[in-house]
Amino acid sequence: MNYTIGQVAAINELSISQLRYYDKQGLLPFLKRTEKGDRVFEEDSLKLLEMILCLKETGMPIREIKQFVDWCMDGNETIPQRLEMMKQQEIHLLQQIQRTKENLTKIQQKIARLECEQKENQ
Repeated sequence: MNYTIGQVAAINELSISQLRYYDKQGLLPFLKRTEKGDRVFEEDSLKLLEMILCLKETGMPIREIKQFVDWCMDGNETIPQRLEMMKQQEIHLLQQIQRTKENLTKIQQKIARLECEQKENQ
């Protein structure tokens, strides 16, 4: 099944201009075009777009996402590079989760102190 850029934008809660930007950045080289030049997304395109959006959401820079996409387009011989990139991103995310947990603990401690102070002042 094929999807228009508008349909894909709606499915992924993106704007059409965001998808066009990603295309201009070289993140969507797998897209086909109609005779009129409209972008066409196929099922496989949606899966790769989902991965691109995941990487973006986890803080990976556009240039690194482009490298990942380029490796995907190059085929199976780039699996080792893609695997290493995903492992590095996993490490990055685990560190980010740890920092977030530490910050959450600090905020929860501050809430508890403020609630105690509020009770004392009533």
